[in-house]
Amino acid sequence: MTRTQQLLRERTAVRIRAARPDLADRHDLATPDGLLDAHRHIAQEAGAADDGQILAAVVVRDVDLARWVRDTCAFAFGVPPEDAAAWRASFTRTVFLAGNPDHLRDRFVFAHLADDGSAAWTAPGPAAGTTTLRRLLKLFDAPAEVPPAPARHLTVPGAPPPGRVPVTRGLHLATAGCTVAEALVHLNHVVAEAVLDGLIAPGDRLTLHRVPRINPLPGHAVRVRAVPDPRLPGRLRAAAALTDGD
Repeated sequence: MTRTQQLLRERTAVRIRAARPDLADRHDLATPDGLLDAHRHIAQEAGAADDGQILAAVVVRDVDLARWVRDTCAFAFGVPPEDAAAWRASFTRTVFLAGNPDHLRDRFVFAHLADDGSAAWTAPGPAAGTTTLRRLLKLFDAPAEVPPAPARHLTVPGAPPPGRVPVTRGLHLATAGCTVAEALVHLNHVVAEAVLDGLIAPGDRLTLHRVPRINPLPGHAVRVRAVPDPRLPGRLRAAAALTDGD
């Protein structure tokens, strides 16, 4: 097993244990088969029709990834601790819907609205709370592949917490075979969970790297989004990662 595969499995196991200790008890996360079984279990839960599942919904009009990352941070900062714990237990599940937030503000309550109206977030909660919105709009479908691009620098919105010196981190997205819709999913998990865990705070500086592949995985990665590799059964690939430094 390569060092990258070992790191991906270790980081994935840590994420599962933190969010769902029950899954760690049910599956042997130290083995490839156990991790894949846990992934299947998580996917089955996400696909189940259960109004009690905890999720957030995002209405997306258009996408600029750097701008969207800033707004995702701003949204996650506003999630109360009690809601954050439940959302983490559902692996920060988020549903992306195609629509214009400006046309929906009078009918639905949003926890965060992008300044330019490009996206709006509902607070994490039981799926039943967003049923009407999800039935009204179609899933956000952006099948174009994300192209590699020069690094983009952005500052996380808000004033730094007292006593905390802003840090610089790299946010890496693997673009090969990744659609725009998939990019939102991958980045959402990494960014939202990093905010909830205090790894990203107001005033921090992020550098968004869009590269074909994140391989080898940087040793200074503090958060990794790993998914099964469709080309190589039994192996994982890094879809997104957050690193110390830029």
